[in-house]
Amino acid sequence: MSDIKLSICIPTYNRARHLEKALANFADHYEIPFPYEIVVSDNASQDDTRAVVEHFTAKGLPIRYFRQRENCGGVRNVDSAFRHARGVYSMYHADDDSLVIDGLVNAVNYLDAHSDVGVCYAPWYLHNEVEGMDTGLFYENPSDLKFAKDAFEQVFSFLIERHVFPEVAVFRSSVLRSAWQDRHFAFVYFASLAHLLAKSSVAFLRKPFYRAVMQSSAGRDRTQAGHEEAMTAWDRYRGGLEYYLNFGARRGVVRLTPERRALFDKQIQQFTATRMSVAMRMWVNRKDYLRAYEICSRLVYAGFGEHPMVQQYRQALAVPAAVQSLALLVSGAAEVEKLLLKGFSNPDALEKMLRELGLREDIAVLTDEAGLQPADTARTAVFVAKEADRQPFLDRGFFPGLVLCEADIADTIVL
Repeated sequence: MSDIKLSICIPTYNRARHLEKALANFADHYEIPFPYEIVVSDNASQDDTRAVVEHFTAKGLPIRYFRQRENCGGVRNVDSAFRHARGVYSMYHADDDSLVIDGLVNAVNYLDAHSDVGVCYAPWYLHNEVEGMDTGLFYENPSDLKFAKDAFEQVFSFLIERHVFPEVAVFRSSVLRSAWQDRHFAFVYFASLAHLLAKSSVAFLRKPFYRAVMQSSAGRDRTQAGHEEAMTAWDRYRGGLEYYLNFGARRGVVRLTPERRALFDKQIQQFTATRMSVAMRMWVNRKDYLRAYEICSRLVYAGFGEHPMVQQYRQALAVPAAVQSLALLVSGAAEVEKLLLKGFSNPDALEKMLRELGLREDIAVLTDEAGLQPADTARTAVFVAKEADRQPFLDRGFFPGLVLCEADIADTIVL
């Protein structure tokens, strides 16, 4: 049996500054009362990641470092870190996050005391490192809960009712070895939960042992993987839950009668709609109104038009999404150098909005056609307020696909 109690597995790629901060926590702040190792799996970084690791290894941290020959993708690099783990237990640790040591000790003690449990999940803090404060918990669990092996339906109900994502966990390494498998169209943590539940009991603890850093003191330019995933991954969340239920059905522990399948489908749809509404808000915050509009359209179709967040954005998205459509359409047309706005009461405000929403800086915006020469027709897009204003420009030789009226754009945005 390994004398290492816990392997803390850190996949990383080109984020030496963040990894340095994470490892400094182990060197300067954490007091972990059992033997542990840090497994760093470097996804072929081109920065000074290796030097950072060597620095902390020299300071005495129990680091084992492995470097990929080429970038193999995030999930496969997580798997690499797990495969190299030698501890009785293993856990994932992002290269920019931090631990809550008393909660971690609690999780390890729980596994020590419950030999039938293959994994302990727990909620995690969302943390603003710039201001030095936690801003909330990603789901809450009022008490420690243990689910028996193959309790697929009971765990599914728990996930749906409490909107739980089984991500932050301490795994029994012997169980994790075959339970962790990459999946492409199914959210890997739901799929892996199915594999784990087929092998052992699973526990969801009340006490957090992890902080996900949302605002980092090591630089505002970093990509926050969970944040980015939340903006795009709702179909994989749906796929993960479907995979989970199918896995249980194939094991004979989930009953998929027509009535129960309809119930499961409704529950998955509601779960996914919540995540889609969050993604919609995040795209609005990025001023990507077209992506937000697409999500809103799907939510309305699915019957969630009365959802508070959908109602909030449903009408407000129409104008910015339409203007952004125009900005991207004109910007994407090769060799277009000018955009003429014709017949608008406030062209300056329209130009400002177009710039904010993606119109290329090198495209000149005109409100007066007097200076246009015959040679400009091939390099100028025209946006007119009324359909009747199109024909004069077509008669002068402007390209039909680049003479647009307001209705052309507005008709594509329907909520």
